[in-house]
Amino acid sequence: MALQLLLAVFSCVLLLPQPAFGITRHYTLEIKMQNVTRLCHTKSLVSVNGQFPGPKLIAREGDQVLIKVVNQVPNNISLHWHGIRQLRSGWADGPAYITQCPIQTGQSYVYNYTIVGQRGTLWYHAHISWLRSTVYGPLIILPKRGVPYPFAKPHKEVPMIFGEWFNADTEAIIRQATQTGGGPNVSDAYTINGLPGPLYNCSAKDTFRLRVKPGKTYLLRLINAALNDELFFSIANHTVTVVEADAIYVKPFETETILIAPGQTTNVLLKTKSSYPSASFFMTARPYVTGQGTFDNSTVAGILEYEPPKQTKGAHSRTSIKNLQLFKPILPALNDTNFATKFSNKLRSLNSKNFPANVPLNVDRKFFFTVGLGTNPCNHKNNQTCQGPTNTTMFAASISNISFTMPTKALLQSHYSGQSHGVYSPKFPWSPIVPFNYTGTPPNNTMVSNGTNLMVLPYNTSVELVMQDTSILGAESHPLHLHGFNFFVVGQGFGNFDPNKDPRNFNLVDPIERNTVGVPSGGWAAIRFLADNPGKRNTNKPTKALY
Repeated sequence: MALQLLLAVFSCVLLLPQPAFGITRHYTLEIKMQNVTRLCHTKSLVSVNGQFPGPKLIAREGDQVLIKVVNQVPNNISLHWHGIRQLRSGWADGPAYITQCPIQTGQSYVYNYTIVGQRGTLWYHAHISWLRSTVYGPLIILPKRGVPYPFAKPHKEVPMIFGEWFNADTEAIIRQATQTGGGPNVSDAYTINGLPGPLYNCSAKDTFRLRVKPGKTYLLRLINAALNDELFFSIANHTVTVVEADAIYVKPFETETILIAPGQTTNVLLKTKSSYPSASFFMTARPYVTGQGTFDNSTVAGILEYEPPKQTKGAHSRTSIKNLQLFKPILPALNDTNFATKFSNKLRSLNSKNFPANVPLNVDRKFFFTVGLGTNPCNHKNNQTCQGPTNTTMFAASISNISFTMPTKALLQSHYSGQSHGVYSPKFPWSPIVPFNYTGTPPNNTMVSNGTNLMVLPYNTSVELVMQDTSILGAESHPLHLHGFNFFVVGQGFGNFDPNKDPRNFNLVDPIERNTVGVPSGGWAAIRFLADNPGKRNTNKPTKALY
């Protein structure tokens, strides 16, 4: 009788449902210095838990995540959870001096947020100076228990995060660039999961290898953590099926090559060959280049290896793999804008019953921002010679001709405490103050203004934003990320945006939904989103949001 009672109790425990609102997950991330060797060059870099890249973090949709970050390095630090909506937890977003003051040396901070309505591949990275060149890692959000993927369950899931390796200290590189006004020195190698691969000097042993079985399907979670470069990626003699972008399911399509901008993620299904191919295959990535500046013109390679048949396994299997023919993929040309455009146009939201595309059909406010490079004058007080377009000017990135000045107080804290006077201006212009032919002959005056200007929106405002590239100092693609929101890319094109004609071709049915978009070189991108994530909260009702 006692045994029957025990079995009954045990059965009840097994049958208890999973928590309806997820569980609480705890992580501790220690930011510490770590000696790492790549390209036969050893340096001390800022790492997460002594790892480069940082450890993989896993949660499920609906989970509460508490991540204690302990700063053990001389630099101030903050971490951004790239793509997390941060609904009612904007202070946990991570940009230093924007949503929080940075974590000082010897101090710690607990990021506390709940994952609401999201599942897929995201990532985390440092959000102060150039520390994200080494402080980054995957953030994997699984669906709620019992909720399947909208595609067949893969045999295995593999994060692949693209990054960069600099022999020099990246903080010294960006410090020199900001002081001289020149472009920063480029990286010495690209990496896959921190490894540059055999196409670089002294790096054959530092190669990412993906071991697969014939006739299986693998979900590759691709993340571009490179600082500035969009990347082409391909696996020799294989096609992949794109199923997700920026943690949003998409209409599946097959491709031999993908394009992924900095900050973006792309999930692809790799179906391996039905039988052992007696060959290995390079997986390579290199940049898509649109600007006139210098860039890292190199290629990172990993190797796709098939497990040999059982009869060949044993002591000689590794030797036999090394002796196999190694195929290389053919990547698009460095400046293949035609491929980039076609690939972007293939990305469409799944727009199913379970995963609808809730595009704002009616717009409350329309904004038109220009994005590009301009100039600032040299600091003549220090008798400075600059390395910008001329020796008397410095390069300056700007939006609508305003270059952002980093505050010394966190903007969200200033807003919340009602002490924003003198910290920022809430009057960012809706459109350029002085219109011009944005992609035509550049104006003679390339100087920008400087300021800490914000856009303030009423809660639940539906927004349409057109971002226009400019040719002031040469047209180039600009990857832009919106914190705290997903948006729908309803249109893209080349040349100057025409507000009378171009909206007629907007896709308001199944546009791609994401958090990072590349504004085309010499063109424009139009996005729509709902401003439903307030920067300040009221216990009775939400008030306004900062952007």
